Amino acid sequence: MSVVSDLYRNSPNAGMVEFQEKLRLQQENSMHTELEKLLTTAKPSEAEISRKDFEGFKKLFHRFLQEKGPSVDWAKIQRPPEDSIQPYEKIKLKGLPADVASSLNKLAVVKLNGGLGTSMGCKGPKSLISVRNENTFLDLTVQQIEHLNKSYNADVPLVLMNSFNTDEDTKKILQKYTHHRVKIHTFNQSRYPRINKESLLPVATNMGLTGENEEAWYPPGHGDIYTSFYNSGLLDKLITEGKEYIFVSNIDNLGATVDLHILNHLMNQPSDKRCEFVMEVTDKTRADVKGGTLTQYDGKLRLLEIAQVPKAQVDEFKSVTKFKIFNTNNLWISLPAIKRLHEKNGMDMEIILNPKVTITLDGGLNVIQLETAVGAAMKSFDNVLGINVPRSRFLPVKTTSDLLLVMSNLYSMNAGSLTMSPKREFPTTPHVKLGSSFTKVRDFLKRFESIPDMLELDHLTVSGDVTFGKQVTLKGTVIIIANHGDRIDIPAGAMLENKIVSGNLRILDH
Repeated sequence: MSVVSDLYRNSPNAGMVEFQEKLRLQQENSMHTELEKLLTTAKPSEAEISRKDFEGFKKLFHRFLQEKGPSVDWAKIQRPPEDSIQPYEKIKLKGLPADVASSLNKLAVVKLNGGLGTSMGCKGPKSLISVRNENTFLDLTVQQIEHLNKSYNADVPLVLMNSFNTDEDTKKILQKYTHHRVKIHTFNQSRYPRINKESLLPVATNMGLTGENEEAWYPPGHGDIYTSFYNSGLLDKLITEGKEYIFVSNIDNLGATVDLHILNHLMNQPSDKRCEFVMEVTDKTRADVKGGTLTQYDGKLRLLEIAQVPKAQVDEFKSVTKFKIFNTNNLWISLPAIKRLHEKNGMDMEIILNPKVTITLDGGLNVIQLETAVGAAMKSFDNVLGINVPRSRFLPVKTTSDLLLVMSNLYSMNAGSLTMSPKREFPTTPHVKLGSSFTKVRDFLKRFESIPDMLELDHLTVSGDVTFGKQVTLKGTVIIIANHGDRIDIPAGAMLENKIVSGNLRILDH
């Protein structure tokens, strides 16, 4: 029987409770012993960083052993008060001051850059995948900030939170931006050990990242930003330079650009009522039912993630009528507040034990990894606010289906920012679902001689061995299904409007 199941078996028996407490203590001591052994194998140049990482891991592991069951009491969950989530339009009505630069000079942009492109069949950091006219996610980010700095004669730096998976490749690429008008800083997320599900001990045998230890480590979710940012020294450096806020977002969210109206709102509040934490939320659609939402809990505005919801309430959580908005992970956070909370150990974030990360390593070992989410710290800050922003500020590229949308004529690009084409009559984004033949970027690109005209598209489903010729136009609802063994070639110049194409359609040259 695993230690996990022992720890989580509740009993009214006082002796059993005492036994479980001893077991927890024993487990914690064993973990600490193993971590010390691992540290003896660290390179001298990495020993101090690894020790700091392990201090954070120990705190998380301690809490993991203490906690039982869901971290929320469903009966206490309430809808947020009306004034706790402001409509973006209301904030925009205030207009902009004459001196935008003075506000911009108090801002730094932080992009979460720890992820790999593996889900899209790419090696290396996801931020280095080309998404539009040969521009990568990172290129577009640099262009956006450089445009701001040039337009307003400002100094907004870009900060990249890398992971041990992405740091080396990212730093090599950064040389190409040397002559751009944007200062770029990097810091690394912590590196935590994956835990054997049975023994609750690290699976790593040393601090190396290759061979048998290649999959023994992980970056512990973006909630680690507060600790690793502080430990890097960058937090203090930015405060010294007069920065007051960071705008944090995922680097693959192409809608997450610096919004001057939100920045102005933050800067023009009474000093005693200044927002320390702003979360951009947007209205849910059926595609977003699993997204984290804002609730009122114990008198505080709080992010509620699906992983925290008791099974019996999951359907209620997904309801678009009860929980109408979801977290875009575009966050505006006060730098002095991060410093204050970190130094008094006041950052409270729920542990995420995501089923997706209970994985089996190559040797067939079940492991768990403990993570936290950046938005979960919201309840630790003072004067927090949700802003209900337009959907256009949430444009994540997680799959090649998303990539098709942002590469198409649905969007126009200006100074690294994508905006919906004015030629599209409906502001909503089409629903695109590409089959497994399109999963990898390389295969996806081979299947399109050019990206179709999608200005009037509502829904596209493609399954099986399908290719598209040049200058294809798709309108309304288009479903293309090639059965196993069949192939469908959509000919150059074809116009498909409200069509279902199936079977075998191959256009041969002669």
